[in-house]
Formats: sequence, structure tokens, C-alpha cells
Amino acid sequence: MRSKLYPTEYLALLTIKYDVDADKFFNALIAAEKNQKAQCENLTIECRSKQNNNIIFLITQNTKVVAQLKIPQDLLTKKKNPIKEIRNNYLDEKHSTKKNTQPQTLQIKDLQIGMKKINLQATIIDITKPKYVITRFGNHARVANATITDNTGKIKLCLWNDQIDTAKPGNTIQIQNAKISTYKNEKQLRIGKNGTLQTTKTPPHKQTL
Repeated sequence: MRSKLYPTEYLALLTIKYDVDADKFFNALIAAEKNQKAQCENLTIECRSKQNNNIIFLITQNTKVVAQLKIPQDLLTKKKNPIKEIRNNYLDEKHSTKKNTQPQTLQIKDLQIGMKKINLQATIIDITKPKYVITRFGNHARVANATITDNTGKIKLCLWNDQIDTAKPGNTIQIQNAKISTYKNEKQLRIGKNGTLQTTKTPPHKQTL
């Protein structure tokens, strides 16, 4: 992976960080090269010097220095704004990454160790007798394992404290924002502090394999 960004990449990231229009920013660079100085919304762009077909720009916001960088002079002669395309690519990638981190509704057969932010509907088959343990924070807690199914497979679900009291064999459960870990070489579904578990007595609709 490159440790250094190309000038167009850096400029594109500046337009995102300071929320300025890419076309206005590109036109302001051109104007600053001709007139020594230009304004682009909340940013001021100054042409400091020209060296070997490169232009050094100083970009400030009020009295704060945002960046000082060297840009190839021919970059400003391009008819199509190169900053805008790269900016759009960054925003599309950011949106895609954010979308992929949202909780996913899955079936048990799809679950793999390491998965996070999982939504799942299943039926409780059985629950082990609760055990009293001391957590890593030094608190006393009850823990039990439930075996659950959604007709595509079975998996163990770790239950804590009040979850044990509300979950009974035969209940339909709706799990949100859970993760898959491993315990004694066996996949296990865990509900973190940001997850939820809701139970009903109505069995889920049959799902097709």
C-alpha cells in the first residue's frame, strides 16, 4: 500500500474534510494560479511560487493552515476536473463500507466465526442449567447456553442473567447486533452490550433450505 497520496487524492480528501464543492475548489486553484489568491467557500487558496512546472499552493481556513502542497502545473489545464472523480470514488467507497457494517439478517447455515452485527430469528430447542461465574470485571453473573435453530442449522447461544429468565424452550427469539465467536472449538452466538434479545411464544415461519 502506498504511504504517500497523489496530489489529486490529497486535494479530493481536503474537499471532503472541509465540505467544499469539488468544481469550485478546482476553479479556485486555477484562479489562484492566475491571480495569486482565490477564495473557495471557507478556504483561502494562495499561489506561493512556481518551480519546474510545479505550483506550490498554501491553503488556509481563517488563520489556520490547512495544507501547503506542490501540484503539477498541467493538472490545472485538464478539461475534466480530476479532483471531482476521485472525491466521488472516496465517497462511494465510504458509503459502501458503512453499508457493509450494518447489522445483517442471516440464517444459521451462513454464520462464520468472526462475523459481527448479526440479526437472526430462531427457535430455542433447549437451555442448560445456569451456572454462577465471576466476570473479568469481578462481578457475579449467571450464564447458560441455549441451543437454537432456524431450520437451516443449529448453534449455541450464550445467555446471561435476565436473558436466561426470558428465554424458554419453544420460544421464538429475535436477536439483533450479535457476533459469532468460538468456545471449546465450537461456534457460539453472543449478544454484546449493544445487542438485543426479544422472545415470543409464536414459532417462526418455516424456512426453505
